[in-house]
Amino acid sequence: MTTLLEIEKEESQATERRDVLQSLIHLQQLLPLKKRQQALAPVVRMVHRAVLRSLAETGKPPRQAEIAAMLGSKQSAVHALATLGRSDLVILDAPVRQDEKTHQLIAPDGVEVLGAYPMTTEKTPHKVEINGHGVNAMCAVDALALSPMFSQDTRIESRCHVTGVPIRIRQKGTEITEAIPSPEIRVGIRWQSACAGAAHTLCTEMVFLKDAETARTWRETDTSSIELFTLPEAIELGAAFFLPLLED
Repeated sequence: MTTLLEIEKEESQATERRDVLQSLIHLQQLLPLKKRQQALAPVVRMVHRAVLRSLAETGKPPRQAEIAAMLGSKQSAVHALATLGRSDLVILDAPVRQDEKTHQLIAPDGVEVLGAYPMTTEKTPHKVEINGHGVNAMCAVDALALSPMFSQDTRIESRCHVTGVPIRIRQKGTEITEAIPSPEIRVGIRWQSACAGAAHTLCTEMVFLKDAETARTWRETDTSSIELFTLPEAIELGAAFFLPLLED
């Protein structure tokens, strides 16, 4: 016979799943990575996935010369990178512009990739060891997404956004095997527009917080925009958001 406590627990879990789903929908609206990827030509989509895999496997994005070898010409590589940069699917080391007359995307000949959500070579507070290499995650949710995304164990080093206390997390898929200072670590998101490039706007306010009390204190500074997640909830959100990028 089901007890009242079991019913309340099931209802609580169902509410949490709905909350994560709502947050996923909100994130997809602000940063529609999968929708943008689906709109790409197949060859450019292939380049995007090659960038993701290279970052996860080596800690570095492929160089333009490697992409050119993959596509058959430097011109094709520059065009692919310009398209990906303009769509905010990758972060480039030089801006992309659109020709006013031809509407063609133009990037400098020497343009290179710095990162692709959820990873970057730019400095961030979130360092992740994966496949024996180090890479930076663009935000706390991104850091937690890497292990389930690539089916690899990860070690995350970050800090509490409020107190600066070091945070260390070991992860195996969706399972947290170690959390320092405690399993009570929270992830906070201050929702905001990503129109100027999410890596340098929205991602900077998706952070680790050392415990529930610290998280609640931070949320009180902007209750209308800040949302809090437990580690399992943040992993579920990140995996659901990023895994589709590797799938057709």
